[in-house]
Amino acid sequence: MSSAVLVVIVGMAIFALFLFINYVRVVPQNEAYVVERLGKYAGTLLSGFHLLIPFIDRVAYRHTLKEQVIDVPPQICITRDNISVEVDGVLYMTVMDPRNASYGVNNYHNAAIQMSQTTMRSVIGKLELDRTFEERETINSEIISAVDKASTPWGVKVNRYEVKNITPPQSIKDAMEKQMRAEREKRALIAESEGEKLAKINIAEGEKQAKINIAEGERQQLINVSEGEKQKRINEAQGRAQEITLVAEATAEALRRVGQAIIESGGQDAVSLRIAEAYIGEFGKLAKTSNSMIIPSNVVDLASMVAVGREVIKAGRSSAETK
Repeated sequence: MSSAVLVVIVGMAIFALFLFINYVRVVPQNEAYVVERLGKYAGTLLSGFHLLIPFIDRVAYRHTLKEQVIDVPPQICITRDNISVEVDGVLYMTVMDPRNASYGVNNYHNAAIQMSQTTMRSVIGKLELDRTFEERETINSEIISAVDKASTPWGVKVNRYEVKNITPPQSIKDAMEKQMRAEREKRALIAESEGEKLAKINIAEGEKQAKINIAEGERQQLINVSEGEKQKRINEAQGRAQEITLVAEATAEALRRVGQAIIESGGQDAVSLRIAEAYIGEFGKLAKTSNSMIIPSNVVDLASMVAVGREVIKAGRSSAETK
């Protein structure tokens, strides 16, 4: 083989390698290549193996279809109460249309960052400093809405935006720290006073309940005393009634026995003797209390004495009843 043929073969091999490198494309997963043909958009190559027309087609733009995280640099914003704060954030976006991302804007990364910053300044300018720390969700949603609306012609979808830091000046930090310290001290004093108030209320309630318990105890004691006195009087009355009953029963029993004794042999003589004794006793009492007396004509006669004794007993009883 001559050297000329060898040169031709080597040249053809180099040319084939050149064509393979420049016009054979293997697109990775979640990426897209924008192809131009003679300077005009020809198509979008997605993941896989692709062949280009040599010297006519070329890959003009390469885009990733994965979600992209873009840092938004810090910027100075003026709040509604004229305080300068430094704000930065993070933007999450995804390329939805590689053609528009290539031809709709020169650099969609830079365009999204600039749009985020301008929207941030506008949103912060509507809020006071204190609210900027509380309204992060509102700030994020307004930036997402504005940037997503502007990026639609760019073929880009803004997924979310997060504010990372809101940094006020050092003098404002010192003032805020003093305010927070004063607020904490205020809350501590309020909590302490509330505790003292609650303690006093509890003490008063306890004293009130103690007085109520004492009064209730005294009332119960008086009730118990009165119940005891009542029961005592009832017992005494029952005792007296029982005593009267027993005396009456004893008297009745005595009378029954006296009557029985009178019926028996010698009972009349015993009764006459008792009448005579009663006569003598009553006669002595009558002599003390009355100026007149009845004296039988024959004192020796026992029957007459008994009759006189009976009259004397009646007179004594009449005199006692008159008194």
